[in-house]
Amino acid sequence: MNRQYYLDLASSGLRMPIGADLVLHESPDAEQIVLDGRRLADVVASTARRYGTPLAVPLMDLRLEKADLLGLLGVTGVDADSFHFSEPPAADLPAPDAPFAAANQAQFDAIRHIHGTDLVPVGMSIGPFSLTTKLIADPITSIAMAGMGVTAEEDAGVRMVERCLRLAEFAIERSLRAQIAAGAAAVLVCEPAANVVYLSPRQLAAGSDIFERLVIQPNLRLRRLLADAGVDLIFHDCGELNDFMVREFSTRLDPAILSLGSSRKLWEDAALAPKHVVLFGNLPTKSFYSDAAMPVEKVENLTLELIERMRVAAHPHILGSECDVLHVPDAAATIRHKVDVMLTCGRAG
Repeated sequence: MNRQYYLDLASSGLRMPIGADLVLHESPDAEQIVLDGRRLADVVASTARRYGTPLAVPLMDLRLEKADLLGLLGVTGVDADSFHFSEPPAADLPAPDAPFAAANQAQFDAIRHIHGTDLVPVGMSIGPFSLTTKLIADPITSIAMAGMGVTAEEDAGVRMVERCLRLAEFAIERSLRAQIAAGAAAVLVCEPAANVVYLSPRQLAAGSDIFERLVIQPNLRLRRLLADAGVDLIFHDCGELNDFMVREFSTRLDPAILSLGSSRKLWEDAALAPKHVVLFGNLPTKSFYSDAAMPVEKVENLTLELIERMRVAAHPHILGSECDVLHVPDAAATIRHKVDVMLTCGRAG
């Protein structure tokens, strides 16, 4: 792919949600589908065709790399989602060529089945900093200590952060290599934890290099891995960000598409991002389940406002969801209807 492809998508007026979870849960056996690459590919392809996008974006399941990493480290008999290291893990990295678990392998197989069709196979991964925060019970304190200049030799918490980050980057690189081999044309890397909650704006303003060390450099290495394979980077961060972070993501990581959450005003972020970086989003789809918080009329108004403001800003933009649109059992019809409104309101005919 090349950047002009994404710029052309933006200029075409494309609107799309990250919505595979909605389509997946139309099937009664969703838990089995995610373990079957062929059936998962059908869900991803059906999602792209339903919402009129050539981008076959998979489930945003950010648990896969953590579960894979724990398996490689021999951590068994635990709930992977809730597991945290109680002490800094060993510095040695596990073997990179071990078999993947069924859910991970299904993700790769789904990409392989979509590769060669008229759709663009997109991969998916959590980002290294976000995975690091999932490996530590109290990451904020340890990250703050690192931001103050405390070293790993001086503090076990800082040592925990640095070793977990190294393991996280290892696990994500292993996943990305498998997705590249399967035929991914682009990969959506999700770093929602790289935000002002985990990274102190005061420390950054005072000159701390914590953002550079823990977020930018690991993601730059992954970006180079993708670029060397001719695979495009789509970078997503729906966390609470400041202007510095948005500028760093857009200029330093230089993604083909930058996806941001609804806490940001994309028409203002247009001044922070180069014109060749397409901005994606950022309707507040996390609230679509609630008619009180997000009535249909508000969905329409926000959609039309964002389209108009981005037109005035004259920055390439694909209107979409602020994150993945998750299935909520008691509100499934409501969410689907609001997604349809987002996609169709204001269009002629």
